[in-house]
Amino acid sequence: MTERSLRDTVADLMERARSDLAELVAHPSVHDSPEFGPEPNAASAAWVAKAFAEAGIDGVEQVTTSDGSIAIVGHTPAPEGAPTVLLYSHHDVQPPGPREAWDSDPFTLTPRPGADGAERWYGRGSADCKGNLVAHLTALRAARGADGTFPVGVRIIIEGSEEGGGEGLEDLVAERPELAQADLIIIGDTGNVAVGRPTLTTSLRGVASVRVDISTGTSDLHSGAFGGAAPDALAALIALLATLRDGFGNTTIDGLDASARWAGEPYDEAQFAADAALFDDTAILGSGTIADQLWARPAVTVIGLDAPATATAAAAIAPRVAALLNLRVPPGTDPRAAADLLLAHLRNNAPWGAHVDAHVESVGEPFAAETTGPAYAVLRAALTEAYDGAEVAFSGQGGSIPLCTQLRKAAPNAEIALLGVEEPQCRIHAPNESVDPEELRRTALAEALLLTRLAGARA
Repeated sequence: MTERSLRDTVADLMERARSDLAELVAHPSVHDSPEFGPEPNAASAAWVAKAFAEAGIDGVEQVTTSDGSIAIVGHTPAPEGAPTVLLYSHHDVQPPGPREAWDSDPFTLTPRPGADGAERWYGRGSADCKGNLVAHLTALRAARGADGTFPVGVRIIIEGSEEGGGEGLEDLVAERPELAQADLIIIGDTGNVAVGRPTLTTSLRGVASVRVDISTGTSDLHSGAFGGAAPDALAALIALLATLRDGFGNTTIDGLDASARWAGEPYDEAQFAADAALFDDTAILGSGTIADQLWARPAVTVIGLDAPATATAAAAIAPRVAALLNLRVPPGTDPRAAADLLLAHLRNNAPWGAHVDAHVESVGEPFAAETTGPAYAVLRAALTEAYDGAEVAFSGQGGSIPLCTQLRKAAPNAEIALLGVEEPQCRIHAPNESVDPEELRRTALAEALLLTRLAGARA
C-alpha cells in the first residue's frame, strides 16, 4: 500500500471512527463509580475487546485486574525480522461533573462548531482517552494488508482504571511482563501543544494523593456562644492550606525544591491564559515561566474538601474537616519522598494546636522519555508526514501516567513515545470535553505510517 493510498484509506475510515467514538462515549465508564456502578465499564471493555479482535489483533482477552478494573490485552506476532509495536490507551473516563455545565449530554457524542468555527465532537472521553483508542483502531485498520496481516507485530494494552490511579494495570504488567515486550511502546494518552502542531510528550510529572483531616474538638459549637475564642477546624484548615503557596502562587512545601527550569518547548503566556479559560484579570501563578510551572516544578492543588455545605450549613463551629491534596512532581523527584515532605509540612504548620491526621492515598512515578532511538526517528517522520510537513514539538505534560514506569521496568529495551489527539481546546476532565476530528485523523495516519515504515526500516 502506498503512503498516498494509506492517507486516502484513513480519510475513508473517518466515518467509521466517528461511529466507533459515538458507541464508546455512550458508555459512562467511570471506574469504581457509585453513580454508574460497574456495568458501563464491563460494557465498554467488551466493546473494546471485540473492536480490536475485528481489527486483526490475535488472542484478545479481558483481564480483571487487582483493582477490579478490566484491561484488554492482545498480541499479533511480528513477521520474520519485523519489530513489534505496543499500543496503549484506556477506556475509562473521568466523572462528567454537573450536567448543567454541559451544553449537550456528556455521554452522547455531539458534533458542533468549536470556538474557531471548526467542527468538534463533544462528549466525555471523546479525547481522553476514547479518542486516542479510536485513533489506534483506525490506524490498525488502515495498515492491515489485504491478506489480513500487519507489517509489524502488534500488542495492545487498554486500561480500565487510568483515571482512578491505574494500580490494577500496573500490578498486571508486573505479574505478566510478557504483555509489554515490544520494540516501541506508543502511549496514546497525551496530545499536541496546539491544533495542527504534532507533539511528542517527553516528560510527565509524578503524582501523590494526600488526605489531611483537621480536628479542633469533639463537638459542634454554637458560633454565637463560642465563636471568637474556640478555634474552628475549617478556619484552621484554610490557614494551613494557605501555607502551601507564597504570594506569587509558588509551591512552598518545606524542604521541596520549586526552582527548576524547563529547557524544552516554551508555553506562550497569552496562549496558556486562553487554553486555561482564565478571566482577563486573573493572575497566572508562579515566578517562573509557564513551562517551568507546569513541567519542571512541583505543584500542589486542593482538589476536594469535606466541610459543611453552604446550602445546609448551621451557625456552628465545625470541629472536624478534611481536604484532599494532589501533589505533582517533575522527573528527578521521588514522589514518595515529596509526599513525605508534604505530610511533615501539614503536621508542622497547623495553627492553634489543631490536630492533624495526614496520610498518602496513592503515588505515581514521574517519567522522562529517551528520544534518540531509531524508532523515534521513524515516528517523527511519520508525524511530520501526517501533519503536512509541520515540525514535531517536544513538550512536557503536567499530568501523570504512572504505568510508563512499570512498562519501562517490564521492557527496559523498548522505546516509549507519548502522543495523541488531545490538545488544549479539548478541555479534558472538564465539562464540554471535545476532540477535533482532524487531530484524530492525523494521529491515526501518523500511527499507520509508523507501522508500515517501521517494517521497512528494519528490513
